[in-house]
Parts: sequence; structure tokens; C-alpha cells
Amino acid sequence: MKYYIKADRNVRIFVEDINPDCSKTILFIHGWPLNHNAYEYQINKLSSMGYRCIAIDLRGYGKSDRPSQGYDYNTMAKDIRCVIEVLKLNNITLVGHSMGGAISIRYVSNYNAYGVSKLCLIGAEAPSWVKTNNWKYGYAEDQVNNLIQETYIDRGKLVDDVRDSFFFQYKGETFKRWFENLCLAAAGWSTANSLMALRDERLFNDLENINISTLILHGVHDKVCPFEFAKYMDNAIDNSTLIPLTESGHGAFAEEIEKVNNSLVCFINQ
Repeated sequence: MKYYIKADRNVRIFVEDINPDCSKTILFIHGWPLNHNAYEYQINKLSSMGYRCIAIDLRGYGKSDRPSQGYDYNTMAKDIRCVIEVLKLNNITLVGHSMGGAISIRYVSNYNAYGVSKLCLIGAEAPSWVKTNNWKYGYAEDQVNNLIQETYIDRGKLVDDVRDSFFFQYKGETFKRWFENLCLAAAGWSTANSLMALRDERLFNDLENINISTLILHGVHDKVCPFEFAKYMDNAIDNSTLIPLTESGHGAFAEEIEKVNNSLVCFINQ
């Protein structure tokens, strides 16, 4: 099933809902600058196993509405709350990759994990995507500003640069086209505004508010969100399990499909 859920006065969130009558539910939140189709290799497998797989396009991405504002984590988390309320979801596993992982963390923190019993973070952009006085990992603020500027003048080159840093394993031309199509389905202003959120948001305090079972899947070769992110999250979240993905960069959902899928299934069924 495919439909739209109204999250704001002028914003509808696109939802794809596979196996809506099944009881075990997974809600997938994609990362920057992708859309829900990034999870197709998870949904292919898990839906065939009888899981209800719900994947959304965040505002500004894929088929969702593309407002000029609202790309901060609080607003994006509120959009997720609307989806969970409208669909009356309960006891679900929330899966977030990259920026989607950061937004999932903010959702669990802001809403006391409403409707969510388990959290899976894949290459999550937490606790901070940029370096600060107290955090030495990630991008320099000027690097992110350059990406924002590149979005406004040559988004095709931005996508090429992102793709080249996204994966550890070599990917052929057909895969590159698949990835590029995902990225370019977003609005340019959404891509830029999300970069501003990634630059400015911090999740140190949010991580301390997570009290549900959490699985952390993170590529050890991740250049976008270094593996130190995963180690920090594992230490900050009380009930967490970290599984290093030894053959992955930032795109573990496509680089180690079987390990990601099997780890997620084991986690859900614990």
C-alpha cells in the first residue's frame, strides 16, 4: 500500500506499507540525501519473511512534499510521530540510517519512544556530525559549509562526491546510477537545509534518554560517520549492542545486505 499522511498544514509524508496485516512491524527512516527506496534490499527480504515493513520519505525527499522549512531534527521527529499516530503503530522496531538514525534518536528522546520498543541505528550521524571543542571526530564546519554551497551551484557534483565517500566496496556503474537517482529525487533546498541541520544539531543529551533495546550497526570503514560515532553511542546508551560491519563504509544497507538483514531479524526476535 502507498499513501500520504498529513504531518503539517502544507506537508504530506509519503508512506509505503508492505504487509499491513502482519503483526511484527519495522519502520524505516532513510538518511541524507536518499529516500525510502534505499532500504529496498532490507524490505525485499524482511517482507518475504512476513514482517510488516513501513518506509517513509522524509519531508523534502522522494515523493513527500517539499516545503522550504522544517528540516531540523525536532520537526522531522514530529513528522515520524504523526505517522506512528495515524497508523496506530505500537511495539515497533524503528530503523534509522545516517541522518535518519539521528532523527530516530531525537524521536525516541522527545517522545519517550512512543510506539517504539526497539531501535536500530545503521551508520547513525550521532552524537555530532561536525567537530566541536569537545568532539574531535567528523567533518569540520567549513567542510559542511562547502557542501551546502556546492548544493546550490552543482548538485550533480555533490552527489558524485557523496557517492565516492559513501561506500567501502567497489560498486559498478549500474549501482552508481541507482544511488544517484535516489539522491537527485530530493529537492535541492531540502538537501541544503538538511546539511545545515547536520552541521548544527547535537545529540549528546538525547542518547542519555534512550532506555529501549538498541542495535548499532556501523561500518568500520565509514568515512561519513567514523566508527568512533558507534563506540560513543554504544557507551552512552544503556541497553545497546554494537555489531561492527567489517566490510562496509557508510552504505552498509547495500554493502553487507545479508549481515544487516540477519542482524536485524535476530534483534527483532530477541
